[in-house]
Parts: sequence; C-alpha cells; structure tokens
Amino acid sequence: MNIQTTAAPTADLSAVKTRQQTAWSSGDYAIVGTTLQIVGESLCEAIDLRAGQRVLDVAAGNGNATLAAARRFTEVVSTDYVGALLERGRERATAERLPVTFQEADAERLPFGAASFDVVLSTFGVMFTPDQQQAANELARVCRPGGKIGLANWTPDGFIGQLFKTIGKYVPPAPGVKSPALWGTKAHLDALFGAKATVEATSKYFAFRYKSPEHKLEIFRTYYGPVLKAFAAIDSTAQQSLAADIHALISKFNTAKDGTVVIPSEYLEVVATRRG
Repeated sequence: MNIQTTAAPTADLSAVKTRQQTAWSSGDYAIVGTTLQIVGESLCEAIDLRAGQRVLDVAAGNGNATLAAARRFTEVVSTDYVGALLERGRERATAERLPVTFQEADAERLPFGAASFDVVLSTFGVMFTPDQQQAANELARVCRPGGKIGLANWTPDGFIGQLFKTIGKYVPPAPGVKSPALWGTKAHLDALFGAKATVEATSKYFAFRYKSPEHKLEIFRTYYGPVLKAFAAIDSTAQQSLAADIHALISKFNTAKDGTVVIPSEYLEVVATRRG
C-alpha cells in the first residue's frame, strides 16, 4: 500500500486540527467507541499495569483505556480535545464508581510536566493527530524513564485503514498531511520515538460485530464523525457511490455467513519503554 511518509512544509496543521476536532465532535463516537472496550483491556494487560501507577490516557475518546486502567486500581487522568467525549467517559466512570480525573487537553501540547506518569496510553486516538512527531514527543516527554507507552493503532491494510483510504477518494486529505495509518507500522513508530523509547509491536485483531452490512454502514454514517463528515461534504450522487464502496468494503472483510457482520480489523498493539 502506498502511504505518504513526508509532510509538505506548507501543510497548515492548525487548520487540519480544527477540521478534525469538528469531525470528532460530530455524530456520537461513543456509540462506536464503546464496542472497542476489549482493546483497552488487552492493552492494559500488555503493559502489565500495576495498582497505584500514575496513568495518562491521551485522546481518550469515551474512555475505554481509561476505564480499563481504573479497574486495575491505578491513578488515571483521562484527556481529549473533545469535551463531549470526555463527558461520556465521565458518565461511564461514575456508573462504575471508578475514580478518574478528566481534563480537556491537546495530544500535541499536553499540560503536564516531564516524567509525570508511569504509563501513557492511547487507543485509536493519538494516531489521528496532524503533527505526528510532536504528538510522539509529548507522549515520551510526560512518561518517566523506564515507564511504558501503550498504543492501539489501526494498520494501513486492516478494515479501518482501508475505510479511510476509501473515504480519501471522495474527500482527499489535506496536502502534506501524513496518513494516520502510519502509526500502525512499526517502522514509522521506531522513527517517531527514535532514541526516546524502545518499541515492541504485535499485530492483533478487533472484531466489529453488527446486525447486517446495512446496519454497520448506518451506524458509521450516523455516529462515526469522519464518515459522517465525509458524506456531508459531497453531493447526493457521490454519497451513493461512497455508500456502495463502503458496503463493498464491508462485504470484502466480513467473515460471517449468516447475514450478520463480523469484521476482524487489524491493529497494532504497541508497548514502548521510555529510555532514560
């Protein structure tokens, strides 16, 4: 798969971030995000999280990794630049009576001191930052030497990576902006973290499960911000074409034979150890 690997110097990353924030604020990502809870649990196990550790969840969305960490009796700070998503996480934490601190924050400018946390997490969140190097620098900066950075990132060839590629045919990404799917490749992670962290990565799969292909398309088109915004940006003829392309993608990846949807979507489970 051909993925752009260098950003043009003229890329307006600030404008891109504003558009992204609007996209993730639209719809209701929590409807989709809640189904991904098992990924947060798996990541906390991969990190070998210990009770009492200080944990930061970056671009936390509705709090899957946040809740998984809190269930392990850690001290968790959950951050995102979309306040409405943090509110969904807060509601879930309250329902489970889990002590969590919620704070709006930009992954590229984290409002915490150096080495403030034992563990830094992000599940399908930080990978969407426009300035990827700055985001990686921030993850490393706030993690103490010897601490762990745990990430779950969609891969380029998995279902979500291919979904964004399909959307890009109708709503092209801003010139000079790197593909988020690069975070799903170990070589790019090694380049991002460089001497700051030692990266270990394992290919894993999350199974999307829906009533039917039509149901999955409806949920993503209604609640998943990037898909919702893509449909809103094109005319009715293009909308029909995009819907058909997404339906074909669902059919390609669907392993269920009973009319329902089971899509194993590849992601990279990353455990990076902060160097001193």
